[in-house]
Amino acid sequence: MIEYRNVRVALLGAGSVGSQVARLLLEHGDELASRAGAGLELVGIAVRDLDAQRDVDLPRELFTTDAGSLILGADIVVELIGGIEPARTLVLQALQSGADVVTGNKALLATHGPELFAAAEQVGAQLYYEAAVAGAIPIIRPLHDSLAGDRIVRIMGIVNGTTNFILDLMDREGATFDDALATATELGYAEADPTADIEGYDAAQKAAILASLAFHTSVPLVAVHREGITSVTIEQVRAARKAGYVVKILATCERLTDENGVEGVSARVYPALVPDTHPLASVHGAKNAVFVEAEAAGDLMFYGAGAGGVETASAVLGDLVSAARRHVIGGPGVAESTQSALPVFPIGAVRTSYQITLHVTDAPGVLSTVAGVLAAHGVSVETVEQSSAHGDGGTATLVIGTHEAREADLADTVVALRGDDVVAEVASVLRVVGA
Repeated sequence: MIEYRNVRVALLGAGSVGSQVARLLLEHGDELASRAGAGLELVGIAVRDLDAQRDVDLPRELFTTDAGSLILGADIVVELIGGIEPARTLVLQALQSGADVVTGNKALLATHGPELFAAAEQVGAQLYYEAAVAGAIPIIRPLHDSLAGDRIVRIMGIVNGTTNFILDLMDREGATFDDALATATELGYAEADPTADIEGYDAAQKAAILASLAFHTSVPLVAVHREGITSVTIEQVRAARKAGYVVKILATCERLTDENGVEGVSARVYPALVPDTHPLASVHGAKNAVFVEAEAAGDLMFYGAGAGGVETASAVLGDLVSAARRHVIGGPGVAESTQSALPVFPIGAVRTSYQITLHVTDAPGVLSTVAGVLAAHGVSVETVEQSSAHGDGGTATLVIGTHEAREADLADTVVALRGDDVVAEVASVLRVVGA
């Protein structure tokens, strides 16, 4: 039997993910040791409440409320507390002590990533975070390692299972938003307070992390444009399907060049129309997927479970094995590359296509008037579909597909349309992506 040097692992947090990490470490220790080339010794689990109900039955002697002391005796610290504090303080303490850190904390990385990476680099430690973006789906390592020699052009991700479940239920079963949210809550996909999911905060944190890594620059969370799905209606979803699209909320990270030739990046989260032939359109239920466009590698898609205790624990353990291997081999950690220092463009600079649904006066010349309003603001019409009169006082529906236009120009166009006498209502404006 091979004897391995032990690497001491401290676990912070024993929630749905942390308890599964501990269980798998204890149950599959020998197998993990053979992969890591080192024994993974779980030296303790720091929790707030020693008597709290756990998802998994774990040895009581492993638990402590003294996270600080536990960190000091560890080679690798696994942070699965979540939130900003005390996670930030404890992760900094671990890194400054020379320990490597494995975390799945998207909020912490999105808000304090540069500070944490700098602390790791200063002492030659390493920060691993595969579980922070898409649960069990490997995306951080491919971007960091496998695609390190390529140039990422764009990333589009379905990175929140709750919102994908809701939109998918609206699309496939005709549920309203409220009914779909109620079902998601009943099945455990949505929290009691679903704000972070349905308003796009969760996806925005993940977009900040992905954009920073993919474009080797610092993309602060405040620079990520965010829209949720609370305004998406069943009428929009039905109209999208009829036109050959599916409504998805996407985290999009993109390399852009502005009208002055300045290169920068954009990170944004919003619901959009995805062609039903695009791979992202077939991501159903609470699954996640990340679609990467690279100059040399072309199009790549990573698909799987974006959440769940044991699923996310898989990503954490993968990082833990990598960290243990590094301890066996020795040498300093690899610094995160943020040398590009590219500007982050505001949403107004982004160019995309749109589908605009208008309720208009049913009279001759209305289409020409509407087209003139769009043209006056630099928005070019690509397609028009016109319905017959509604019988509600002489209004009809126009569904206009545009060529690519700047967000700022489109916003001005919508204001102008709402102020025009022939437009009774701007019923819907949705971006079109992946066409």
